[in-house]
Amino acid sequence: MFTLAQLTGFVAVAEELHFGRAAERLRMTQPPLSRQIQLLENDLQVRLLDRTNRAVRLTPAGRAFLVEARRLLKQADTATLSARRVAAGGAGNLAVGFTAAGAYAVLDSLLELIRDALPEVDVTLKEMVTRDQLEQLREGGLDLGLVRPPVTAVDLEARSALREPLLAALPLGHPLADDGGPLDLAAFDGQPVIMYSPVEARYFHDLLVSVFRAARVVPVYTQYLSQVHSILALVGGGWGIALVPAAASQLRYATVAFRPVELPGDPEPVELSLAWRRDNDNPALHALLGRISDGMTLRRSQPAPG
Repeated sequence: MFTLAQLTGFVAVAEELHFGRAAERLRMTQPPLSRQIQLLENDLQVRLLDRTNRAVRLTPAGRAFLVEARRLLKQADTATLSARRVAAGGAGNLAVGFTAAGAYAVLDSLLELIRDALPEVDVTLKEMVTRDQLEQLREGGLDLGLVRPPVTAVDLEARSALREPLLAALPLGHPLADDGGPLDLAAFDGQPVIMYSPVEARYFHDLLVSVFRAARVVPVYTQYLSQVHSILALVGGGWGIALVPAAASQLRYATVAFRPVELPGDPEPVELSLAWRRDNDNPALHALLGRISDGMTLRRSQPAPG
């Protein structure tokens, strides 16, 4: 089977139509170049060049083979560059997981960063809850996850991507929705509150329980749901009030008003983390993490006015 070196030698001779000039172009001597062409013709079992003491001409077979030889050499160059780009993290594939609420907060910023910094990397997005993301990260189904803390598995690593406050979500016309200023959390005491599921939305469920307990507030939980958009739909329908991450205000429900809330302790208790497997050797992942660590931060969501 012929080699790339033989193809390169043939193309040089075919373009120069002179062995001496072709050898000089390739920075080699003429005898080994002549030997390469002979081996190539033997492999192909066809004469590619007509040689005389005064001239070198392509045969009809040589003219046809020249087209394919150039194409093969170009493909080899492309394959080399592609492999180098993947090895450097500039190309390849990246599987990214995210929660629904995480999509409101930073997913667009993360994708913009990937598009700008790694334009030749193909991104596969997978929406799933934190529990499933962590499982997929460990099994290799995801390269990167936008998850809720804590990330405790020893084979995973995490970095904070966002901290944001909670907002009160209130139906329009509700007495607490009249004033757009900060709302005292004590106003939730005894109120019908749409709560997060302790199973499918455990992070937010546990967070709100701790917030209400710290403020000595006892709401009346009317429904337990897993998705923020479903909670806002019930709020807009007058089924109760809720606490939601500030990024959820981007959903712009026409029948829902948002107000800042004065919380005990941390004013920005909602956290979102980037997580990945420690031994993941995907160069695109490490190129992205390097960009984020080099001063690139994901956009911080801002509370919307009521």
